[in-house]
Amino acid sequence: MITTIVLIRCTPQATPKAAVRIAGIEGVSEVYSVSGEWDLVAIVKVSEYEQIARVVTEEFPLVSGIERTQTLTAFRAYSKKDLEQAWDMGVE
Repeated sequence: MITTIVLIRCTPQATPKAAVRIAGIEGVSEVYSVSGEWDLVAIVKVSEYEQIARVVTEEFPLVSGIERTQTLTAFRAYSKKDLEQAWDMGVE
């Protein structure tokens, strides 16, 4: 599974509706409302890279209120649980 994180800036009044609309897009697993420079963070999980392009460049632009996005595709995932298991096995 390919994981992509999309940072999204919206017009303030459109943020809640945009979040709901984005959450309904196929391939989007989660949408978070966040503080700081960005308004929303969408987690996209798909099986092929071409699907990222469809979601980000074809579906997201149809959502009213989005002003800007920044897309980050994950190479590896590290979790506390994985790291603890690696140390238990003697991996350095």
